Amino acid sequence: MYAIVEIAGHQFKVEKDQKVFVNRLQTEEGKKVSFDNVLLIGDGDNVTVGAPAIDGAQVSAKVLKHLKGDKVIVFKKKRRKGYRVKNGHRQSLSEIVIESIVASGAKKAAPKKEEAKVETAAPKTEATQDLSKLTVAELKEMAKAKGIEGISSMKKADLIAALS
Repeated sequence: MYAIVEIAGHQFKVEKDQKVFVNRLQTEEGKKVSFDNVLLIGDGDNVTVGAPAIDGAQVSAKVLKHLKGDKVIVFKKKRRKGYRVKNGHRQSLSEIVIESIVASGAKKAAPKKEEAKVETAAPKTEATQDLSKLTVAELKEMAKAKGIEGISSMKKADLIAALS
């Protein structure tokens, strides 16, 4: 069984127990990581293609280590001009081993919900003190909402004085 999965912006053809070098992942060494963006799964003559991804499919892997790739030399030259630039680059990589490929029934990782900011009456008293932290555009919008005229020619200090 093999799968084509998108990992860190690149597509890889992976099989169980295969070691793969991918762009650096933000996971610690030894931790498990799962990838939900499975584009194709092949099992013998059975081939399942996603549009663009297969729902419920998942590839689980374990991060073995973080390392740097081989050095790549970038040399630029313009003949007869005396222009030569030599740069080097080493890509940050993570070595992972594929532990399992699940075709269906896998649960997608729920995105973390950010707490909604609830505005109460107390911040309005602080808002008069924090007007200096706002941008001129935000101050003009507040002045427009309050019905203050001539805001287009006002500077930041004038807008703060008019709003307070």
